Amino acid sequence: MNIQWYPGHMAKAKRGMQEAIKLVDLIIELVDARAPLASRNPDIDELGGGKARLILLNKSDLAEEKWNKAWTGWFSEKGFFVVEVNSKNGAGLKQIHSVVGQACREKIERDRRRGIMNRPVRGMVVGIPNVGKSTFINSIAGKACAKTGNKPGVTKGNQWIRLNRSLELLDTPGILWPKFEDPWVGLMLAMLGCINDQILNRDELALEILKFLEKRYPDVLSGRYGTGQGEGPAAMLEGVAKARACRMKGGEADLSKAAGIIIDDFRNGKLGKVTLELPGGNGFSSKEAPGEKNQ
Repeated sequence: MNIQWYPGHMAKAKRGMQEAIKLVDLIIELVDARAPLASRNPDIDELGGGKARLILLNKSDLAEEKWNKAWTGWFSEKGFFVVEVNSKNGAGLKQIHSVVGQACREKIERDRRRGIMNRPVRGMVVGIPNVGKSTFINSIAGKACAKTGNKPGVTKGNQWIRLNRSLELLDTPGILWPKFEDPWVGLMLAMLGCINDQILNRDELALEILKFLEKRYPDVLSGRYGTGQGEGPAAMLEGVAKARACRMKGGEADLSKAAGIIIDDFRNGKLGKVTLELPGGNGFSSKEAPGEKNQ
């Protein structure tokens, strides 16, 4: 599958971020812990030049812990502050304020030297669609400040949220970049729900998920669906349809319904902790990732 998605509103949102970037001290970037580099918009580095940087490995509960630690080390070596979080249950959020203080220490000390006291740090929350920006903001604020939804494109414009006297956050829309040079990147983002499902062939996407899991996490499929190993994606999809009683009128297997079950189970963590991409010499193992064995 060669997937590309860059609707017009994203270009407008990027221009809005360019205007707002001068107002902030810190960029807080959420990525999906299952694919930390693929879920980073490379444009953010250009937009955020000179700003303090904090990366949140969100949905860390859905990824393998050993690879969360490896990615934390990888990003730290690149000069980022990094925190593993689960925005839904609040895990890791208590660390945010202290890490923000570390990331913005120079700014805070400069304000003090100038006699500026109690000026809040302003952080811009960025990320691609559906990595959980609004859920993070609502969780750390302790109240519903931003619209949330289990699909890309819920946040439409910039919104300031004051958390306390020391920190203000700017919620921004999720934006992608114009073209995925590596098809595997687009496929990973589709698997994770960061691409609008309406432009995808969900049957093909389910087959790609099965292909990946068969290579990397074969026991997951037999444990969840009772499918045999080495059957191939098409046969496994048939097996899932049978195991989940997905039938059309006349008794024929409803493969589209089975595909939807696989996609939802994968995205929601019902297939266990899964990491799609691994840190490597150039940041991640692209086409090698599906073939890596679970170690």
